[in-house]
Amino acid sequence: MTENTETKTKEQVEGLFEAGAQYAFSRARRHPSAQRFLFGQKNRTELFDLEQTVSALEKAKAFVTTLAQSGKQILFISSKPIARDAIRSASERINQPFVAGRFIGGTLTNFAQIQKRVARLEKLTHDKEVGELSKYTKRERLLIDRDIEKLEDRFGGLAGMKSLPGALFVIDAREEEIAVREAQALGIPVVSLSGSDCNMDIITYAIPGNDVARASIKYVTEAIADAYSEGKKSE
Repeated sequence: MTENTETKTKEQVEGLFEAGAQYAFSRARRHPSAQRFLFGQKNRTELFDLEQTVSALEKAKAFVTTLAQSGKQILFISSKPIARDAIRSASERINQPFVAGRFIGGTLTNFAQIQKRVARLEKLTHDKEVGELSKYTKRERLLIDRDIEKLEDRFGGLAGMKSLPGALFVIDAREEEIAVREAQALGIPVVSLSGSDCNMDIITYAIPGNDVARASIKYVTEAIADAYSEGKKSE
């Protein structure tokens, strides 16, 4: 390891430490596949080896950069309220699709139907913006507004996804089990920040770390977004 690499690794470890990424769950909640990423515990809370976390994060970033260079999209996903802002802001910054809320079953495996819902959202939104809804009664416009709001909440982040993504980035593979299973069925790689209660072996690029702390989630999410942005620059 060169001096520059050592310095970079040390800085990343410090950044992850400050974000609280080292905190796992109690031993009772630990998935067997997570054991190799742990090195001890504090007050009954197990701790991740952050040097391994950095190594895993670097591998994930390299993959995401290559993905961007190939022109493929990455879909950001988290249903956790504490992660929604990070997911939304990072994905919007790099102009990539996202699900910041409940993942609708079939989003990937029944993508054609999801596209129809997105198309309806786009049409209703356009019609409202150009005044096409003025021909409807006040009650009808109210119902259409509610429909737009509902569709926006469920599918708004997918508007720019015209085909299946090249990869997923999820916060907590256990929480997003449906999305992970759909990706696996379709052969789509999954990058995931996952806590010690997750099965690391089923994730293509598992990043072991605290997946319930806002700072930890933001740190890793921004790192993945930055890696994608770098790839787009050399596309």
